[in-house]
Amino acid sequence: MLNRLGFDCGRVDGIFGPLLVRAISDFQQNIGVDSNGICTPELVDVLHRVSLQTGTGPGIAVVREGIELETQHSGYSARIVIGYFHGGAGIAHAVVKRAKEIHPLITTVDSDSSAQAQAANRFLAEVYVGFEVNDETSCTLSYYEVPTFVSVGGRNLAKRIAAAIGDRASELSIHLQGVRHPILRETRMPAVLCSMGPTDLVGLKTSAISAAVADAIDAWRADPTTEI
Repeated sequence: MLNRLGFDCGRVDGIFGPLLVRAISDFQQNIGVDSNGICTPELVDVLHRVSLQTGTGPGIAVVREGIELETQHSGYSARIVIGYFHGGAGIAHAVVKRAKEIHPLITTVDSDSSAQAQAANRFLAEVYVGFEVNDETSCTLSYYEVPTFVSVGGRNLAKRIAAAIGDRASELSIHLQGVRHPILRETRMPAVLCSMGPTDLVGLKTSAISAAVADAIDAWRADPTTEI
């Protein structure tokens, strides 16, 4: 509701962070009450009443993400974090090897979701891509989305990766989904989680998949806001 009223509290991630405190304080100041950043039931009631007069647009956080993506300069090397979970080490390291010549500031992380997100945030990454391998003969590409927010950058990157993998590893049935996975929720940059399998097939197609992902990241950086 704050985002849709123009009080930017960042992505809707369920975390009561400093951006939300600032947005609440700004809202309180605008309605003439004590600007203390505390969200009370009474404040929520006011938000509900004021929100009845607004439209159903994406909100300022989505708009701001799009503006930030458009102003990024694609000519320099990117800060990229490649994470991996169960079984994903091989493909993650292959992507890093493939992309490192153009993007020397690329690194891998392997821990639980929250630790990976914190590491990517500390690294000031421009993009995060994670990998995990399962038993399904498929490739599911996930980006962050909840009913009131979608990461435009994450969704467009997922679509780029899907198209690139589809061209080079047609054996995999590819699916896209917007979800609230912790790694996607807690990272501050556009993020995609790639879940694929089975292990044998991924092993055989590692070179093709890693090339597809590296090329997709570059294509996305050149035009991050246009859907394909």
